Amino acid sequence: MATKKAAKAAEKETKVTKVTKAAEAVEEKVEKVAKKAPAKKAPAKKTAPKKPAETKVNFFVEFGGVQVSIDEVVANVKATYGKDAKEIAVYLKPEESKAYFVADGVESEMDVYFC
Repeated sequence: MATKKAAKAAEKETKVTKVTKAAEAVEEKVEKVAKKAPAKKAPAKKTAPKKPAETKVNFFVEFGGVQVSIDEVVANVKATYGKDAKEIAVYLKPEESKAYFVADGVESEMDVYFC
């Protein structure tokens, strides 16, 4: 019996050794392939196209020898409307000294003083 047990133990040891060697061989092959395979490059970062510099515009309306800045008219329209508007359309009539405007769909008017 001792001989059978010793034979089985030797057989198991041989199988374990073969499996271990096979696993080592597979690991070596994987390492070789990994070394040969080109490294994957990270995709190039896309840069946003450059926006052109915003042009500063100074716009004035002149009537009767007097100027009014459009920025001033728009600021007064916002003050007259009383709250922030998402969209404003201004119709300036210098001969009446009036600005008619539509702010977020609400129509109104205001006086514009050409001083």
